[in-house]
Order: sequence, then C-alpha cells, then structure tokens
Amino acid sequence: MVDFPRCRVATWADIDQLADRVAEQVLAAGLRPETIVGLTRGGWVPARLLADRLGVKRVYSLRAQHWGVTATPSGRAEVTEGVSGPVEGQRVLIVDDITDTGESLELALARVRDGRPTRAETAALFHITHSKFTPNYFGEEIPKESWVWVVFPWNYWEDLASLAERARSVAPEGVRTLLRERCGWDVPPEHLARLATWAERH
Repeated sequence: MVDFPRCRVATWADIDQLADRVAEQVLAAGLRPETIVGLTRGGWVPARLLADRLGVKRVYSLRAQHWGVTATPSGRAEVTEGVSGPVEGQRVLIVDDITDTGESLELALARVRDGRPTRAETAALFHITHSKFTPNYFGEEIPKESWVWVVFPWNYWEDLASLAERARSVAPEGVRTLLRERCGWDVPPEHLARLATWAERH
C-alpha cells in the first residue's frame, strides 16, 4: 500500500507568528547574532525572516539534504555544500524550517563550528519532540505522537505534486478525496487543476 503522511498546511500567517516567536526568544537570550546561516532549501525563507526581525545583514547558506518527500538515496542527512561565507569570529544563528530527525541541523552546526565562530546557535520554526537534536530556539513544538508532514508555503506545490504522483493509480477526480481522507489535506480543486496543467507543459 502506498504511504500517505498526515499533513498540516502552514500558512504565511502561521510562518510570521512562528518567526516572531523565534526572534523574541533570540532577543531575550541577549546575544544578537551577527550572521545567519540558512539551510537550503527549507531554511532559506525562515533565515531571511529572522534576519529582518533581528537586523542581521549577513545571511549565508549551507546545503543539507535529507529524507522525506524528496529523499536522499542513503536516507540520511548529508551536507552537500558548505557555508557560503566566512563565520570566523562571528556570533552565528543557524536556521532551518523544522527539526524532524534533527540530523540536518546537527550536521550544519558541526560544519559551522569548523569555521571558528565565537558562538553558534540553532533555530527552527517547528521542532518535533522525537528529533534527536533540539535547537536552541523554536517557534512551536510538535509532540512525536502528533507527527505530521508540515507543508510550508515555499514547498506547497512540490509536496502537492509528490503526493499527487503517489496517487496516480487513482482516477483524477479521486485524488482530492484521497488526499483529504489519507492526509487530512483538503486541496482546493483549482490547485489540482493548475498542477495538472503545469504537468502537461513539461
């Protein structure tokens, strides 16, 4: 049987609130970062949102890939591109969208520490409690028994396309019902129509 995860669609309003919470925690800790490193691709947008709230001008990237809808062949986290700029002597905040296993953020922290920052901390919008790594700051904690696949605004169409592909054996009109019943994702019919149109153009 094809596996369909339970999903939670995060809105831009949700993301704004979570970014506010994380920024408030960072400010309350009293050590404003000088550099923010966003894990690509999921951490790009959260990193920029936090840079805006914290007044940080230096934003770098680090590429970490993991399992999930777009799985790596090994099924483990891998750092495939190092930090895009120097962090030596800087107070650094490393940002991702979610800690599920926590491997990506843990590996990113180790890689950043190799660059000899004066301080390196981590943040995520969501933290799932079964993660083996807990970030210093997070916007919302999801209990492991309530695990869901969080659909972020920046990967909405990618996740929808992946799940629709899993449902390819179902008649087109049944995909929406399947996603609603199996994933808890009530996809607007016009979104599935748009997805089909895009697929025809490729």
